Amino acid sequence: MERRDFICKAGCSFAALMASPLVFESALADQEQTPPPPRPKYKLEIEIYEARPDTWCHKKGDKFNYPQDIGKICPWLLSSMHDFLIVLAQGVVLPWKYENTPYQKVIDPNGVTTEFIRCPDPTSNLVAKITRTKVG
Repeated sequence: MERRDFICKAGCSFAALMASPLVFESALADQEQTPPPPRPKYKLEIEIYEARPDTWCHKKGDKFNYPQDIGKICPWLLSSMHDFLIVLAQGVVLPWKYENTPYQKVIDPNGVTTEFIRCPDPTSNLVAKITRTKVG
């Protein structure tokens, strides 16, 4: 038998074997079925940390809850925060700390964690502070 014929026949046989319900079910039965541990839940709050006094969209001190107030946030700012909000909601800790700056972060995986995001609008000088708080 030529090598090509052998590989073709062996591959087809393996596919037919794996398609068999008995083989598939027994393979699943062999695996231990343990559910993953529950994910912690987080509350995300956004505060406008810095803004020019004459800016058109947000004022310093404005506060929003995510995702409840998503429609109240400037689309440019929301776009720049999007990926950070997603990973923070999943419990990810971003390691940079901005030490010795006004943006020094709090990093506590078991409590409060903060992150600072700057709006891409070059005229606004807008910086948002995202605060993640573990719930429960």
